[in-house]
Order: sequence, then structure tokens, then C-alpha cells
Amino acid sequence: MKDSLRYYSVEPTVSILEALKKIDSNQKGFLVVVDARDRAIGTITDGDIRRAFIRGKSVGSCIDDVYNRDFTCIKDSDDIMTAAALLKKASIKFLPIVNSSGELVNIITKNQMHTLLLMDIHADLSYDFRELDNQAVNEDAFQRPWGFYKTMVLNDYFQSKVISVRPKEKLSLQSHNRREEHWIVAHGVGTVQVDEIITPVCSGTSVYIPKGAKHRLTNTDDQESLIVVEVQIGDYFGEDDIIRYEDTYGRA
Repeated sequence: MKDSLRYYSVEPTVSILEALKKIDSNQKGFLVVVDARDRAIGTITDGDIRRAFIRGKSVGSCIDDVYNRDFTCIKDSDDIMTAAALLKKASIKFLPIVNSSGELVNIITKNQMHTLLLMDIHADLSYDFRELDNQAVNEDAFQRPWGFYKTMVLNDYFQSKVISVRPKEKLSLQSHNRREEHWIVAHGVGTVQVDEIITPVCSGTSVYIPKGAKHRLTNTDDQESLIVVEVQIGDYFGEDDIIRYEDTYGRA
């Protein structure tokens, strides 16, 4: 077994406390239970352990009668879409990947699968899925003086965001050299400035912003947030490709 998989696997003879320590260390909420030959024989989650405590088990109890023997796994000879289909099931949060001998060779989680598909990464079941854990698909919402934005998808050729502008607030007048933007207003009312043209917008309005065009989004309502879905297309999506000309909050 690869050394990296040791963080996500455990033998059935260990105590609940040892399993909890490993679950806390890997921050995944689960372990794959393997025998002495590294064959996957079950799984154990923090939920399984919680239910074991309810049944009267202690931290010193062995996990042998706690772990789940009725589990779903996938062969490394299967394709990625077979894994995607299994992970659509609400009850399956992760999949152990085994070889023809039943040995654990990889693991993929539901969140990693979502990231893989959204980032358009072409991979087979030998891919190191841990590389996907810190991608922008999983980012929290970022607070700004005018509201917040959350990146939904980021890959090499586009980025998608949800932008929420508080009542009577506005973004800076800005431009970008390396991306164009497409906005769809999902909720609220406001105005969009593109160069010298200012256009009223409301739910369902779509706006195209070419590279280099000065633009600004303003919420004109005094009660409701203005929510926009933004798709950026280009070769770079960093925040340092923002050129500010005017800004209510002193950032220009």
C-alpha cells in the first residue's frame, strides 16, 4: 500500500481511540479498514464511532465489532464515470479503490469527484485525488465592503462566481486585461456600467463585459441584495488583474 493511504486506513485490531486519532489527523471523517495483506475489508466513520458510544462502547474498545463490513468499493480497472455514478448516491460519501486482489490502492471522496468534474480534469482511478482538496471549488465566501463573492468553479479556462451586492452598495469602476466577463442577474435590481454606457438591470438580465472595458455593478435597491452569477473566460483569473479607476471604499 502507498504510504499516503496509511493516513486513511486502519487495521481491525486497533482501539476506537486510535481510530479517532487517525480520523482527526486526516480530517476526512472516515477510515478504510484493511487486513494484514492490505485488503479492504470494511470502513469506519466518525458516525459509526458515535453510534458505538451510544451502545456502550468505550474509547479502549476494539473497532472489530464497530466497523462497517457492508461497504461499497470500486475496482481500479473501472472507469471514472462508474465511480461518479456510485458517488451520486446520498449514502456514499467516499469510495475505496481496490485492485484485483482486493488490496486498497486509492480512495476518492464525493467532494473530490465534484471538483474533478467541475475542473474538467481527465483522470483515471490511479489519479492522486488528494490534489483536489484545496481547489477553489471548495472556497468559502469572501467578504468585501459591498457584500461578498463565492467562487463556484475555477479551472484553466473559466471561473464562475456568485456575487452578492448589499442594498445601495456598488463595486469599484474597474477593468481586466486577461479576461472577459458574462453576468446574469439572478435577483434584485441595479445598474451596470460598461465604459460610458449605464444600463438598468433586473432578474434575468445578461451583460457582456469585454476585456479592457471599464465596468461597474451597482445595487439601486434600498432593501434587497443584488445577486449576479458571473462567468469569467480568459487565461488568468487572479485578483491582481483588477485595475480600479474609482472606488467608494478607497481602494482605487
